[in-house]
Amino acid sequence: MDIREFRERAHDLVDWMADYMENVRDLPVAPKTVPGEIRSRLPQSPPEEGESFDAIAEDFKSLIVPGMTHWNHPGWFAYFPANNSPPSVLAEMLTATLGAQCMSWQTSPAATELEQVVMEWLRRMLGLPEGFTGVIQDTASTSTLVAFLCARERATGYAFSQRGAAAADAGRLTVYASTEAHSSIDKGVKLAGLGLDRLRKIAVDDHYAMIPEALEEAIRKDRAAGLRPICVVGVVGSTSSTANDPLRPIGEICRAHSVWLHVDGAYAGTAAILPEKRGMMDGIERADSFVFNPHKWMFTNFDCSAYFVRDVDALLRTFSMTPEYLKTTYDDRVVNFRDWGIQLGRRFRALKLWFVIRSYGVEGIRTLVRRHIALAQEFAGWVEDHPDFETMAPVPLGLVCFRYRPHDMDAGDPRLDEMNRKLLAAVNDTGRVHLSHTTLGGRYAIRMCIGQLRTTREDVEEAWKLFVEKAGRG
Repeated sequence: MDIREFRERAHDLVDWMADYMENVRDLPVAPKTVPGEIRSRLPQSPPEEGESFDAIAEDFKSLIVPGMTHWNHPGWFAYFPANNSPPSVLAEMLTATLGAQCMSWQTSPAATELEQVVMEWLRRMLGLPEGFTGVIQDTASTSTLVAFLCARERATGYAFSQRGAAAADAGRLTVYASTEAHSSIDKGVKLAGLGLDRLRKIAVDDHYAMIPEALEEAIRKDRAAGLRPICVVGVVGSTSSTANDPLRPIGEICRAHSVWLHVDGAYAGTAAILPEKRGMMDGIERADSFVFNPHKWMFTNFDCSAYFVRDVDALLRTFSMTPEYLKTTYDDRVVNFRDWGIQLGRRFRALKLWFVIRSYGVEGIRTLVRRHIALAQEFAGWVEDHPDFETMAPVPLGLVCFRYRPHDMDAGDPRLDEMNRKLLAAVNDTGRVHLSHTTLGGRYAIRMCIGQLRTTREDVEEAWKLFVEKAGRG
């Protein structure tokens, strides 16, 4: 493909992209395919000779798009959002065009310095203390693993990475998180070599937030048994219900026991740009690290995870590795982000975040987030006003956890779980909206998460009407 054809095809694809964004609401949110169906329609061997771009584009439209789940559909209410926006998509095109490997200042000075500036912007937007310094990781799962590795190394005098299981305390390190913490916590403990047997799940209260007294008791018990507590994960906006762990008392416990406090705000962290929601971050100044994902609720397409750390030296001592072939003239004067995480190679993620913040402005982002929260409050009101539905958890942000419970059925009736499974399947099967589920207190709950860029009140109202209609209790 020469530049002339590239220019022509690029214009065609941008037209398709614009049409897709404009008309995605007309598509089923999720495809009705069965495992192996798409694979069976694709050639099993690669072509020996190059094919025309027309043929490739046609197969994309006829084979791939119909098999995609449309996460940016206005009827997408499942999981947490994976947003994009026109400025972010355009910036991603530029990133791909530049094709830069941004592992160090030398390999792309502008990428490094823009990331420093944008992360400082984010710190100020969220109201984080000045002691935090930011770096972009790919996902919150990676950021949490980075926190565990830093906590592990600092607790062992940076000996674990050198001597592994032979290091002092290597087999006695413990980590703490609530029973509502994300599964990436469990995975991170495994990958950090700590072992799931050393992960303590701390009880939660009636609002699904960690109980500080239970944390204190667990840490004291482990210390008495000769174990070494190294890290606590506090959650701001838990995955199942957006519960907020009380960071201030948790932070005081961590400080008293010299334990690293990592705060996971992957979804909910975006809400901290709203002054009225800063309370959920009360005590964040006691944290050692914090992560949230602009690729969830800040309209920046995947992947872009903002990780903030207090002890940059601990981060560098954990991850820095500089063989001769990576040394550059300015290493003593610049930041090399290859030493700030797991990856050596790094994409130019800061560009799309820069485009988004500049395009919408802080107040524009606040307006969108406030709208989503208001829609969630309205949806929760509809649920609570209906005699045959009930909310299952508080609604501080854009997530409503609810279930169908006919007024003549007891709250503990075991049939309710299956009734709600079938109800959710029936609503999702319409293709007009898509939601997911969880369990809260051992009970099946439907999750209605409102956070897509193009979602309107009409889309939220349609979802509610579908539930009432399919439940048959209108």
